[in-house]
Amino acid sequence: MFQKILIANRGEIALRVLRACKELGIQTVVVHSTADSDAMHVRLADESVCIGPPPSRESYLNIHQIVAACEITGADAVHPGYGFLSENAKFADILAAHNITFIGPSGDHIRIMGDKIEAKRTAKRLGIPVVPGSDGAITDDKEAKRVAAEIGYPVIIKASAGGGGRGMKVAHTEADLEVALQTAKSEAGAAFGDDAVYIEKYLEKPRHIEVQVFGDGAGRGVHFGERDCSLQRRHQKVWEEANSPALNTEERSRIGGICAKAIADLGYSGAGTIEFLYENGEFYFIEMNTRLQVEHPVTEAITGIDLVHEQIRVASGGGLSVRQEDIKFNGHAIECRINAEDPRTFTPSPGTITHFHTPGGLGIRVDSGVYSGYKIPPYYDSLIGKLIVHGRNRVECMMRLRRALDEFVVDGIKTTLPLFRDLVGNPDIANGDYDIHWLEKYLAKGE
Repeated sequence: MFQKILIANRGEIALRVLRACKELGIQTVVVHSTADSDAMHVRLADESVCIGPPPSRESYLNIHQIVAACEITGADAVHPGYGFLSENAKFADILAAHNITFIGPSGDHIRIMGDKIEAKRTAKRLGIPVVPGSDGAITDDKEAKRVAAEIGYPVIIKASAGGGGRGMKVAHTEADLEVALQTAKSEAGAAFGDDAVYIEKYLEKPRHIEVQVFGDGAGRGVHFGERDCSLQRRHQKVWEEANSPALNTEERSRIGGICAKAIADLGYSGAGTIEFLYENGEFYFIEMNTRLQVEHPVTEAITGIDLVHEQIRVASGGGLSVRQEDIKFNGHAIECRINAEDPRTFTPSPGTITHFHTPGGLGIRVDSGVYSGYKIPPYYDSLIGKLIVHGRNRVECMMRLRRALDEFVVDGIKTTLPLFRDLVGNPDIANGDYDIHWLEKYLAKGE
């Protein structure tokens, strides 16, 4: 087991990892920018190192400074959390070259899954169902029209190196295609420094289903069930559930088994999430995230397994602590992402939190690094906390969520709490009857 882990992140995920390390008896080091000197994870860590000014590129994305912090403090491993350097293959390689363990997969696996075209090829080779589309990057209008005609309109153009909805455009007819292709390429080049794009069939009313997987790097793989992340705004997840209201036990077992086998065959090490669009009983691979997900607590709630503990165990060479037959699913869980944003316009709302009170009681968990008097800096992601609610079934979970949202108080800044109070009372949400377009349509009606 590791002696000291450096946590290369901030906010609620840094605190989440820090807690896991403390439970395992591992010393902790956190890095932080000057803007985060009073953050909760900095206060609670055994050691902290300031690595630069507020801009991420000068602090949380500064590989040289983070490696230097490891060497100064004697950290023998780095947990990257999510975001920032968590899916940076170069970072994983550099740590390995300094004999520091990256708590995550190999740089090679990060590279494969970070390239959306190569990821799709790999998924297909491993037996994972994929969305019909181009085999590689689209180079010109003629090729785009040929592929679109073969798979049928509407189609979606995606950035190969993309994420977060950038470099994605839908074409409903051939007349739309040329503009959509050029716009997607331009956005991809600006956002990712790579304008390669590919084409896939655009599904009209899909769910977003993702499967939590783990590999031991030596040919064993397991899955921890699925999460439904269909409630999204601009391709950003807002509300996540486990298990999905749309799947039955047979479908859950089938797709989970496919993913676990694929991870084993790949020789993958650590946590990963294989994401799908799901429509009319069929799953279509869209991407794999080679890290811990923001929404991992709902999986922990229904399995009773600490996924960060599992990450650390696997990275230290201890292998997986469970076999597939050991993993049981209990009840239902929902996570709401509480952001420092206006609940109608979604404009960021940095500032000082004058009062912060979290809900409590059976089945309630709040992952947050903020407190009364904490000042939300304007430099980073607006997520300030996650409300996770667990119940014996979805009905009980929804009732508990409604109560928890009523108890949650954040004063001094605007947050998205009012949005969730509206959603929990909506009949479609209560019935689990929604797709990836539902939330944006709902929000548009309110404008």
